[in-house]
Amino acid sequence: MIVVVGLAFEARIAADSGLPIICSGDGRTLTPDLKRAIASGCSGLISFGVAGGLDPRLKPGTCVVGSAIITGDVRHETDRPWSQRLLEAMPGAVHGVLVGTDGPVCTPADKHALNRETGALAVDTESHMVALAAAGHGLPMAAIRVIADPAHRALPEAALTAIRADGTTDLLAVLRSVMRRPHQLPALMRTALDARAARVTLLRGRSLLAPLPAAAGYRPAPGLSGERGALATETVQPDLSSAVG
Repeated sequence: MIVVVGLAFEARIAADSGLPIICSGDGRTLTPDLKRAIASGCSGLISFGVAGGLDPRLKPGTCVVGSAIITGDVRHETDRPWSQRLLEAMPGAVHGVLVGTDGPVCTPADKHALNRETGALAVDTESHMVALAAAGHGLPMAAIRVIADPAHRALPEAALTAIRADGTTDLLAVLRSVMRRPHQLPALMRTALDARAARVTLLRGRSLLAPLPAAAGYRPAPGLSGERGALATETVQPDLSSAVG
């Protein structure tokens, strides 16, 4: 089984499962990375990480197990038994539709419009590509996504500036953004608190990845990481990168 994340901090959390991980960053290499990895042997795909809230009832830190992934006019169903096991194993998780977009959805107005149009609970930038790859290769897929920025909250420019193309965090870019527009600092601090709640849930949810079925004899393809991260000593700190789904 392959775990797909978008951000470096999500990859560090997921690494504790010992499963192969693809960190998509800005998504430009995700499709070829998935194709290469699946060709090497794979029993299923899972999308793991944070998401933007679309349903106003969902608070930061809420875990959403995807029932289906929507992108445009296409709907991909997730694996039902697999999703049910995840729901049973994660207290407080909700089951519902996720929508995939090629970039973050940042404003409350845009989130409301997307929720009204699709009925999705949350949005992220990887699940639709994972679902497309799974459908194209006849593989089961599941999605575990945790709300970082709720539906009523806008993402400040500094939070978006924080993310490099490889999914790592550029703190200098954040500082430059705040210096240019210091009025966004309160919103940035609120975003960091929301991100902390999401991170706590992801740290709990990483244990769900290990028991899931993995391909027999799976060999990680080039560009994949199967290493365990140094998570035993990791402390839960606010991380702006976790605010961008």
